[in-house]
Amino acid sequence: MKKHTQKKNLALTPIIEEHNEVILLCERIREGLRNKVENKRIKKYIDWFKANYLDAHFEIEEKQIFPILGSNNVRVKRALANHRRLNRLFEETAELHKVLHKIEEELSSYIHFEERILYREIQAVASEFQLQEIENIDSEIAFTDDAWKDRFWVSSLN
Repeated sequence: MKKHTQKKNLALTPIIEEHNEVILLCERIREGLRNKVENKRIKKYIDWFKANYLDAHFEIEEKQIFPILGSNNVRVKRALANHRRLNRLFEETAELHKVLHKIEEELSSYIHFEERILYREIQAVASEFQLQEIENIDSEIAFTDDAWKDRFWVSSLN
């Protein structure tokens, strides 16, 4: 029983660790806003981040992780609604300053919901086979922001 519990706790680890990149994005948005960086510079970065990282992460969750609970599960419905809301926020261009704040707040709140509630429920109900399938997901999204040259979040470059 203990071995099964440990496996359940480890199966989602790679997906959860990907959240660190999202948390870092939120910190960079906050830093940019705090330093009064031009909103368009921040928006360009978050659009690039979404295309190169977040879209793939959402797809893995929607196609391979959330189905464990089923589409009628209230927390899965909430997660999918959050994905749709975030996608709409990323597309928004009016009142950019407000939108950047909303994106940062929504992402921060959503990550906490996933890790503290949704993923724990998934871990609790997943079968051995599902846990193995999760472990086999190529979830390590090859993400590096080295290609992004505008380091607006570094105060000395503003």
